Amino acid sequence: MIGNDVIDIVQSRKESNWQRKGLAQKLFTIDEQLLITHDPEPEMMLWILWSMKEAAYKIYNRQTKIREYIPKKLACTIGSKEPNYCTGKVICEQNIYYTKTIITPDVLHTIAVTCPDNLNNVIEIVRKDIVKDSNGIPYLSHSTSNILQDVSISHHGRYEKVVTLSYK
Repeated sequence: MIGNDVIDIVQSRKESNWQRKGLAQKLFTIDEQLLITHDPEPEMMLWILWSMKEAAYKIYNRQTKIREYIPKKLACTIGSKEPNYCTGKVICEQNIYYTKTIITPDVLHTIAVTCPDNLNNVIEIVRKDIVKDSNGIPYLSHSTSNILQDVSISHHGRYEKVVTLSYK
């Protein structure tokens, strides 16, 4: 399974005051708040963690069919952080989601998967042949068969990302 989230940093700076009183406490666990506070770029860490939660939630929603606002139930940890990417895990109940975030000055793009090896099998596709089930969950429809393939769609500001897994 796959989930993804894209954040247009320029758009986020226009729309959201990430330093507003109570925001971090509302959205992030104590450990996540410490990651934000202690990072040399706290704004970027906040958006990385938010993007991880959003990408993982898309899988959680696909698995459970439950739509709920649960940012603090999605607990993030960082595995490694480099200037242009970050890896981590998101835990929600008994589920573990593995993430990789690509970081540029203008955009963050996070992929979440249920199996860490699948981070190497992610492909970006053109948004076509997408169908949604009765819960609004998107799938890639193959015209040659009745098989529906998991797909994740995210858009924010100037960016849209549509991803799926490729099993070579």
